[in-house]
Amino acid sequence: MFQLKRFAVGEAGETTTISSIIVREANEADVHYANEITIEMESSAAARGTGIAKRSPDYIAKKMTEGKAMIALTKDGTWVGFCYIEAWGHGKFVANSGLIVSPSFRRTGIATQIKRQVFELSRKKYPTAKIFGLTTGLAVMKMNSDLGYVPVTYSELTDDEEFWSGCKSCVNYQILMSKEKKNCLCTGMLFDPARATTKTSASSESSEQPLPGLSQEASPTPQQTTAAAAFGAESLDVLYQAFYDTKKSRSRI
Repeated sequence: MFQLKRFAVGEAGETTTISSIIVREANEADVHYANEITIEMESSAAARGTGIAKRSPDYIAKKMTEGKAMIALTKDGTWVGFCYIEAWGHGKFVANSGLIVSPSFRRTGIATQIKRQVFELSRKKYPTAKIFGLTTGLAVMKMNSDLGYVPVTYSELTDDEEFWSGCKSCVNYQILMSKEKKNCLCTGMLFDPARATTKTSASSESSEQPLPGLSQEASPTPQQTTAAAAFGAESLDVLYQAFYDTKKSRSRI
């Protein structure tokens, strides 16, 4: 459980002091938040002009009762944020989906904490699964990079048709289909635990070994650069920033 001491600005512009925000695994006692969460998911997507796989309150409630979601609440029970886990390809791939924060609590850093904890929950429940995501948001790309994700082409993501059918509710679905699911406006990012384990083991032999997904010289591999370039400048910016941050942190050792 994570507790965050911050300030949030309400819709009317007033400042509300938050003594603590609790981020924890959701459970059946939280199902009454499901309707509020789905409404905010759809509203947020409409405001951004992007699409997400629409989920019903019942679907969100199921994720809560299965213990496959993280929820953030204030001490008085006000809903703050949410994210859930989906497994694809018989558990070979996992996606952390539906990351959403209530407008009154945005820009507090809570999204990063929810993302990190749902990532850790995914590793716990599916230790050998590859964790992936599709996003148009630069902030989410940065969060993913910090967790060890790297930009990849869609061919490295799950081929589970049920996952891709979820894109039908996205306003960009026709673009995806016109490109035969090879790419779209979203950037594909992937965390491979096998690669991470290899890198971590090697790091015990040398402090100069790269972080998960990084090359020996802590610079993007040709494959990673090609994948990022396929999705635009924002992806390249995130990719190179991740490698720059890695080099900078090492220089302080």
